[in-house]
Amino acid sequence: MSRLPTAALAALLWWAGASAGWAISPEEERLLGCGCEDVRLREVLPFTRAYSASGVVSGSLAEAATEAGVPAAAMVEALEALGAGIDLKRELRNGDRFYVRYERSFTAAGDPIEIGRVLWAELQTEAKGKVSIHRFRPGRSIGDRFWLSTGETTATPAIRLPLETILVSSGFGMRADPFDQPVRRGAVGGAPRLPATSPVTKSPAGLAQATVRPADRTHAQSGSPANPASSVNVATPRGLKLGLAPSSSQTQAPAARSYSGFSSAMVMHEGVDLAADFGAPIRAAADGIVRGAELKGGYGNWIEIEHEPGAPGAKAPQLATVYGHLSRFAPGMAPGVQVQQGDVIGYVGSTGRSTGPHLHFEILQNGRPTNPMVSVTTRREQLRGGELQRFKKQVARDLQEREREADSI
Repeated sequence: MSRLPTAALAALLWWAGASAGWAISPEEERLLGCGCEDVRLREVLPFTRAYSASGVVSGSLAEAATEAGVPAAAMVEALEALGAGIDLKRELRNGDRFYVRYERSFTAAGDPIEIGRVLWAELQTEAKGKVSIHRFRPGRSIGDRFWLSTGETTATPAIRLPLETILVSSGFGMRADPFDQPVRRGAVGGAPRLPATSPVTKSPAGLAQATVRPADRTHAQSGSPANPASSVNVATPRGLKLGLAPSSSQTQAPAARSYSGFSSAMVMHEGVDLAADFGAPIRAAADGIVRGAELKGGYGNWIEIEHEPGAPGAKAPQLATVYGHLSRFAPGMAPGVQVQQGDVIGYVGSTGRSTGPHLHFEILQNGRPTNPMVSVTTRREQLRGGELQRFKKQVARDLQEREREADSI
């Protein structure tokens, strides 16, 4: 003998009681149901519909998209994601074009439910050409998120470099000790100085990304994370201007001929030096807890922030960052203080063993120094292999859908 489903049985009992004129108490209705759930569900049965909007930027992209019909709240996530590919404040200009594909859910009566969400968006810009984001869920993820059309995630890296502008003056690895080498003739008073201006790049979100000028790449990439002493740093053009001696591979370069020829002691540089103006704000590279903020030997004014605690019994945090040569600390900086990524923690200076205003920055993983310029913690995740191919197929489908839409108009 088959059994009636619980919902059907509850509906039958409710109908029988109602037909016989029995009064159904609130408690009975709560336990058995009223038998009208299906009717109520059909009354509000949601459906989803996709829309598209396009136009020309005038003012801000947020304003232009809202004027084109995209719900303002739905654009918040998309605007943040687009910021991974273009600086919306500095590089997006009036006259650039945009396209947004989004979806919204409605009740059967046509009333909107929630705020909707952007499926993908594209910018045609004068500064950066085409920049697009697409919502995609890799097989290993529990949810979808935005990815650039290159397959790079738009999510913020675990660690972001701590200055608004980034210019590496001395990289990670073995190098000549700056205090055991000659100063190039012509440096005023024997002390290296920063030029008044320098060509630098600024990140979309105001926090620096791991972007290095071509002239600085050899230096920034020297040294292997697994074996940081496997190669020797060569001074960048900026480092040479600061008075650092060239390596043996640079001694024949015209810029290095004014140095005297004695050899310098080689020391391990466990971070990178980031050239910056005196007093420039230094920002926390990630959320964490301040473990130290004090005057510390050659570091001068020094801060260490723990971002991920170590395993039980470990002597060092799993992930930490170190900041050296600060001119001063931000108000309230002290051990135990919690900081968030982007908070100002101090200001660039030249305290301790320093040749001029700059920030010494380290990433420590389980207590071991890692090159910040090639560390996985400072890089955005990149889709690879089969996941990248699957993503590219979705991007192609998105573009084809827009073309069919344009042909139907």
